[in-house]
Amino acid sequence: MQRSYSYDFFKTSADYVLARSGYTVDLALILGSSLGSLAEEIVNPIVIDYADIPNFLQTTVDSHAGKLILGDLSGKKVACMSGRFHYYEGYDFEQLVIPVRFCHLLGAKTVILTNAAGAVNTSFKIGDIMLIEDHIKLIGGSPLRGKNINEFGPRFFDVSDMYSRELRDTAKKCAARINMKLREGVYFYMPGPQFESPAEIRAIRTLGGDAVGMSTVTEAITAAHCGMKVLGLSLMTNMAAGVLDQALTVEEVDATAALTSEKFKELIREIVQEIA
Repeated sequence: MQRSYSYDFFKTSADYVLARSGYTVDLALILGSSLGSLAEEIVNPIVIDYADIPNFLQTTVDSHAGKLILGDLSGKKVACMSGRFHYYEGYDFEQLVIPVRFCHLLGAKTVILTNAAGAVNTSFKIGDIMLIEDHIKLIGGSPLRGKNINEFGPRFFDVSDMYSRELRDTAKKCAARINMKLREGVYFYMPGPQFESPAEIRAIRTLGGDAVGMSTVTEAITAAHCGMKVLGLSLMTNMAAGVLDQALTVEEVDATAALTSEKFKELIREIVQEIA
């Protein structure tokens, strides 16, 4: 069913949080599977359950905390979503605009999106972090389908630099400063919740995908519509189906995320400090 929201629908959510915090934020962080420990880095935190925010969505993924954390990180005021929302949870694509529009109304001009992904590019290794330079989404409708809300942006808009080249350059400089190697590539969106088949992975590789996952793309599209700068970072938690002769498990995803969380957090801290 197509859903249509008004500007006031989103403003109600933001006004509630702005009243609780008393300030607007500089940027937003949306954390993916098993990467929520970054929220522990936020100083002077104000923690709000998603369930308490009017007109908000509820996460159903066990590894997602389902909390909004506001506070200070590397000298910036941030809104950090520990837990995101996915099409496979039963939400319509049109519902998936809610978190980014909400963050935009909190004052965020920039959003950092992180996710756990499967490595399609066979030169990648488990534990690598990939800067998203672009994405491919061939399945499902746009989150912006339906009546346009002009307060957020125009109906038709360019996405050539959706994953900001400027922010990617900043991320590379930050990674070099802490002696971290970053990959860069194309994120291929699949709806899940099942992992992809080996044949699908071969097709994704042929089409130009370097990593595959079940999130991030709807958020990036929504942010671009709002005129926000986007930085996307994918943690390679596993090799995609068929690359190795073994089954994929969510436990593997969680274990890799736990092992790499410290270096991931260090990189995010450096990037946030550099963002103007």
